[in-house]
Amino acid sequence: MAEIATIARPYAEALYKSAKGQAAGLVAEIGALASVAGDPVLRQFADNPKVDVATVFNVVSDVLGRKGVVLGQGTQNFLRAILDNGRLGALPEIASQFHALVSAQSGVSDALIESAFPIDGGQLAEVVASLEKRFARRLNATVTVKPELIGGIRVVVGDEVLDTSVKARLEQMKTALTA
Repeated sequence: MAEIATIARPYAEALYKSAKGQAAGLVAEIGALASVAGDPVLRQFADNPKVDVATVFNVVSDVLGRKGVVLGQGTQNFLRAILDNGRLGALPEIASQFHALVSAQSGVSDALIESAFPIDGGQLAEVVASLEKRFARRLNATVTVKPELIGGIRVVVGDEVLDTSVKARLEQMKTALTA
């Protein structure tokens, strides 16, 4: 996985720099490209040596058009560069890194909140407010329910993890008792 991230980084940074002030507007287009590029059938088609780059470009454009996504000229050029260099498989990671760059520029970070139980809107607002103070930045929170946590929450913001779940505390106790 680190290799894909290493390959994707220069593409994401180049796309971000070339977009100048319009990077936030490209997030949806690049995300749509990434979702299409993540399809294993398309990847197999694109990896076929008998299929040329123009055909793959046309297929991707057609699939996006059927989803109602029209690519701007800059995004079309970016897709051509990706296909010319054989990096279609890295496009989902490129999109992820591009989204992170746009979020960092706007001062917002993505937060994955894992909870043992569903969190309603009011509770989520309180949790997010508390986490924003803890991480000292605005957060765009996504909640997933993971019953195996038993209780509490686990929060992932970038490479930082805050684990206040019962499961984590039990693991800490187990480690302390067996040491």
